[in-house]
Amino acid sequence: MIDCLRSLLRPVSRLAGATAAMALAWSAGAWAQPVSTPAAAPSARVSASSMASRVLACTACHGKEGRATPDGYFPRIAGKPAGYLANQLLNFRDGRRSYPQMTYLIEHLTDDYLREMAEHFAAQDVPYPLPPAPQAPAAALEQGRRLVHQGDAARRIPACVSCHGSAMTGVAPSIPGLLGLPRDYLNSQLGAWKTGQRRAHAPDCMADIARQLTPDDVSAVSAWLAAQPVAGGGKPARTLPAAMPARCGGVAEVPVASAAAATAAPVAYSR
Repeated sequence: MIDCLRSLLRPVSRLAGATAAMALAWSAGAWAQPVSTPAAAPSARVSASSMASRVLACTACHGKEGRATPDGYFPRIAGKPAGYLANQLLNFRDGRRSYPQMTYLIEHLTDDYLREMAEHFAAQDVPYPLPPAPQAPAAALEQGRRLVHQGDAARRIPACVSCHGSAMTGVAPSIPGLLGLPRDYLNSQLGAWKTGQRRAHAPDCMADIARQLTPDDVSAVSAWLAAQPVAGGGKPARTLPAAMPARCGGVAEVPVASAAAATAAPVAYSR
């Protein structure tokens, strides 16, 4: 089954120069005629209609158009910031995230091809379903709400909203929203950050934060997030209302507070 899914993506080897461009153009159906120089090579970019058919391998797990499936483990990828999706595809391919099926599907795809896949899913504008009923007691939900909105300064745990946006729908181009995701997925990812199974480019702020969370914290945060409706169609904000308190890998474009302020403030809740 997974071999069939992999064939849909038509992996492109990491070739150099014109060879890579010609290989990708051929696989995209864009090859028109032989060329004699790299400058004359056709564009390697895959058309939107062609990309929609190629990423059917992705929708087998992530649902039609990447909107996820009801009560499933696999996360929604439709409408997520393109930079975030591209970073995650690169992380899976290069071993910073571990999920063998994902790695197998994309291990031979080029950086540019992965970015085009990310742009395709980022452009999908499909509605979010209503959230499931809360899956935790009221006290746990309140604990989760408090950590999301206020953090815990005593333990150097910042509020999630300080980086993921006040609506928790993320910030373009590289910070993801945390709403509209299954509780099981949120639990597993926070656990993966804690244990080092999921990593990001240094400085890996999210790993630092996850290690400060107790199992009860993780359960409370994931339960509260999973029970919230998604506002504004889930579209990521363009900017954060205030600078992040510390530099986080993979989001270099986001302003960061001064070094003095960053030292005094909790480390930012990153990707």
